[in-house]
Amino acid sequence: MKRRIFFKNAASASLGLGLTKFSTNETASNSSEKEIQFCVTIEENRLQFFSEAIKEPVKIVHIADTHLFRDDERGVPFRKYSGRMAKAYNETRHFKTGDLTNPEQAFEAALDFAKESKADLITLIGDIFSFPSEAAIEWVQVKLKEINIPYIYIAGNHDWHYEGMEGPLEDLRDKWIANRLLPLYQGKHPLMAFYDVKGIRFVAIDNSTYQINEDQLVFFKKQVASNVPLVLLVHIPMYAPGKSIGFGCGNPDWGASSDRNFELEGRLKWPEAGHTKTTFDFHKAVFSAPNLLGIFTGHIHRFSVESIKGKPQIVTDDNASGGYLDVNFMPLEPQDRSLIF
Repeated sequence: MKRRIFFKNAASASLGLGLTKFSTNETASNSSEKEIQFCVTIEENRLQFFSEAIKEPVKIVHIADTHLFRDDERGVPFRKYSGRMAKAYNETRHFKTGDLTNPEQAFEAALDFAKESKADLITLIGDIFSFPSEAAIEWVQVKLKEINIPYIYIAGNHDWHYEGMEGPLEDLRDKWIANRLLPLYQGKHPLMAFYDVKGIRFVAIDNSTYQINEDQLVFFKKQVASNVPLVLLVHIPMYAPGKSIGFGCGNPDWGASSDRNFELEGRLKWPEAGHTKTTFDFHKAVFSAPNLLGIFTGHIHRFSVESIKGKPQIVTDDNASGGYLDVNFMPLEPQDRSLIF
């Protein structure tokens, strides 16, 4: 609760970064194109990106970590696996007001904001569910259909995980995506997909096991080669110096020795050898991409902004406590051109 109050009172001072240049003038080593030049302003949960590469305004509402726990009789056979997470977020405190709320109310409020503000896109970036409950998944589908706004969904580490169910994480992810989550992908590949919205390409990569596979790396590099403005959507934040192990995608300390929660979460321990080379290569490719505007993520349940090589990563507060991001991509006005050129 103390964190929530501090965020409310201090967000403008600590996160209102003003007009900030997240770019360079250097030509990327793997591209004939120059880096996209852009500015970012941040105030509380509202972000604005400005660039000449953006041709018309695009508004997205970014949601992660709702942790819906709705269930019905179909979930009875799985109660021994869902019990802990079914109780984890029954009642929460709103991150701004401190008032009592719950995940369903918070999710509906974020969707209402998206509708009222005429958002172009909703990004649902993992842990929308505390476990793969059929009732919760169907409820979300109904709510999304009601507001009729395009959306992108990728899974988080809880969306497909029944705690205590045996098997490698990749196999469990495949199983519960196929059995429960598949309709939310709207015919797109669950582990990697892109969506073009008014000239910006939103690239969704599932890193909910903390790792990246070779096909995903190839797919991402292909999007970079398109030279269109990119926004990367992942659930697990990319590693940044000084951050916790939760910033675990491409984290050199990620592995068995740093895994403190495998017993609590009822899963296999992270690998002794840590990340694959492919995961580290993905981290490098992301922060070297000349046409990347930013990375949007969740998982941590705490708002933060990190910048590596001029590329901002924005982590949203958890939607279970009312958090979401109001993100606006805007053309650069002529009078502001001198700020970045």
